[in-house]
Amino acid sequence: MSGGSTLVEGPLKGYHHETYVLSPPGGPGPVKLREPRSTSLWFDRRCFQSEEELLRGLKGRVDRVPDVVDVAGMGLQTFIEGRTLGAQRWRWGRRLPDAVFEQIITLFRQMVPITAETLHVERRCSPRDAPEDGDTDGFLKRLVVFIGEQVYEANRAEYGELFEELGVGDESLVRLEKSVSGLTGRPFCLLHADLHRENFVLDPRGGLWTIDWELAMVGDPLYDLATHLYLMRYPADQEARMIREWCGVVEAIRPGSSREWKRDLRLITDFKRAQSVYTDVVRAAMSLRHESGFRWAALPRVAGKLHDVLSAAAVPLGLGDVPGRREIMTALAHRQRDLTGLPPGKPSGPAQR
Repeated sequence: MSGGSTLVEGPLKGYHHETYVLSPPGGPGPVKLREPRSTSLWFDRRCFQSEEELLRGLKGRVDRVPDVVDVAGMGLQTFIEGRTLGAQRWRWGRRLPDAVFEQIITLFRQMVPITAETLHVERRCSPRDAPEDGDTDGFLKRLVVFIGEQVYEANRAEYGELFEELGVGDESLVRLEKSVSGLTGRPFCLLHADLHRENFVLDPRGGLWTIDWELAMVGDPLYDLATHLYLMRYPADQEARMIREWCGVVEAIRPGSSREWKRDLRLITDFKRAQSVYTDVVRAAMSLRHESGFRWAALPRVAGKLHDVLSAAAVPLGLGDVPGRREIMTALAHRQRDLTGLPPGKPSGPAQR
């Protein structure tokens, strides 16, 4: 397709996909060719049948999203030249320049008017996974159910004992559902649902592009803001400004979109923290595997990260006693013993809680 392997760049860095950039002869310019990694785990619900068809549907409605072009009978996304915010000097937790910040506000402004009735793109979710417009409680409950079915139960045979040893059992999801229930109704709109720094590309002219729309859905607009704040980790004053400007934008377009945001933003953030426990436990265990054997040197660092994740989600999951870092190291080492049938050895690291 490219006319020669020298015109192919990649694979690019990415968790879920193996991605290449190629320039077909006589084509529209660089395009991305992606294939899901066979070894990656998918822990997020997908609403639309095709990301490319969604991007076609957003054409002219949302600024600076990748175009979709037909190449050899396939719809491929154009490659956006530039660098992600995560690759710039504005890494996780750092302050964004005003020019970039305002473009994110514009993105929210353009998504709020887009609803299920105005977006004619095929969806894959079943009717029971598509609550009625405004049913924010049902929307979040379906996400809790998804974690239970597609993350916890789907990986229980391999990781169930590890979850139990970390204090996360069957009752944890029940507690989570109860702790985040009672959301105030808000009119639904299009959500990107994964707005973090690696999904924003700043081009050489300063234009901010939004990529990776595969987790997009229609739902509670406050969920998109909560997810964005949770993933971006803005400095406190810039987070407060984002909330303030977001509320002004969405209320001006669809009144009621920010209703009871103070209470509900906390509840949705609690859900995001709990969601991280289920995904990060599995990914942490997987990260310790290597062709040459168990990565003992990485064990203290991985256990420390898991301790932070468990501590942050202790309230919504009802964890009365969060295991300390050494206990987490022991649990991960037990899983290695169970996999290999060999004594795991004595993990090293500070015995602190």
